[in-house]
Amino acid sequence: MLSLIVFLPLTAAVGLLALPKLSPVVAGRAWVVVSALDLTLIVAVWIRYQSPAPGALAFEEQVPWIPGVDSSYHVGVDGLSLPLLAMSAIIFLSCAVYALRQGERTRIQAALFLFLQSVSLGVFVAADLILFFVFFDLSIVAMYFVIAGWGHGDAARSALKFFLYTFLGSLALLAGFIGLYVAAQPHTFDMVRLAQEMPLAGRPVARGFVLGAILLGLAVKTPTVPFTPGCRQPTRRPRHRISSPGGVLLKMGTYGFLRVAMPMLPEAWRSWAWIIIAVGVVSVLYGALVALAQQDLKRMIAYTSVNHMGYIVMAVGVAGLVAGDNATAREVAVTGAVTQMVSHGLITGALFLLAGVLHDRAATYDMGAYGGLAGPAPRMATLFAIGAFASLGLPGLSGFIAEFRSSPAVLRPHPSPRSPYSAYC
Repeated sequence: MLSLIVFLPLTAAVGLLALPKLSPVVAGRAWVVVSALDLTLIVAVWIRYQSPAPGALAFEEQVPWIPGVDSSYHVGVDGLSLPLLAMSAIIFLSCAVYALRQGERTRIQAALFLFLQSVSLGVFVAADLILFFVFFDLSIVAMYFVIAGWGHGDAARSALKFFLYTFLGSLALLAGFIGLYVAAQPHTFDMVRLAQEMPLAGRPVARGFVLGAILLGLAVKTPTVPFTPGCRQPTRRPRHRISSPGGVLLKMGTYGFLRVAMPMLPEAWRSWAWIIIAVGVVSVLYGALVALAQQDLKRMIAYTSVNHMGYIVMAVGVAGLVAGDNATAREVAVTGAVTQMVSHGLITGALFLLAGVLHDRAATYDMGAYGGLAGPAPRMATLFAIGAFASLGLPGLSGFIAEFRSSPAVLRPHPSPRSPYSAYC
């Protein structure tokens, strides 16, 4: 079932590319149908899902791939990956529906987005480090063409900078993965076994270098300080997000923290916890303050992502800090991080969609041009207000729930015999 979910969009993308004379209307409708079918399959998996044992995966599929290094096509889901699968499918379906009203290069656009959908879903189900890395890097290739073809402003330049910056980061991620492989006895890239064995336990220097490489590689997908504009590099995440119609990729970084870095290097993660928490706090404040200074609507929404990702980083840092003391506190932190990832994806996706609709009608992102919007467009103003209040964290909306559960203030000691990973199940 998981292989069908991952490769159905890719198969459809190949089919669209193989039919150059396909009309834009048919290509757009095919895109919507495939995305809707993929979401339906994920819902079916969710309905049939039963919590596996701690550290195990549900709906596992494993086929030997590169036996010489003990790497296999190994996929599975748990309570961490399943919500992110559903969130990604919803966002890609929304893109497909919105693109129906666009008549420009629909077939190529549909093929690229379907390819991006496949590799994004592949990251969230991968249970082998090599497989994870392949999907992770293919998402960079897909986004390069998406940004270059459908971005705003100097799209080609932004696409090239995004590709080079993210690709160099992924090299650090690969180095970290190789470090885990070399330390494992016997050598393996299987993520489940590495999480169980924790191969670098008792080797503080080596595990520090490996964790640093993995964090660097994953951080390029996560817009947190110092990986944001205004901190040396003018080409980082929010600028890319302004030129790019996609917004789900940054979840790959925070997902990697929870799937790879924390369970495989728990001692190193605990040692770095205060640094990670500090980065999260600075990102929360920096993202909020810089967003307040923006006049460009899309740039403002992009900088709120820095703020929201800061809550996630803060939560995973707290999870490492309390790992040896309180299982329940760690569960709350991890669950809060996952909730914030899903909430942020849906809220920010909705805000970007509404910003795109406004741009189509007024040809500007200048917020000053939309004064008095509630008069001529009351429904649009209402929808945008709901999205903005959700992003703000107003009680009663998902943003409040996510930020509240991500906050260290709620992590009170409650002794519990449960596994710290039971929040995934």
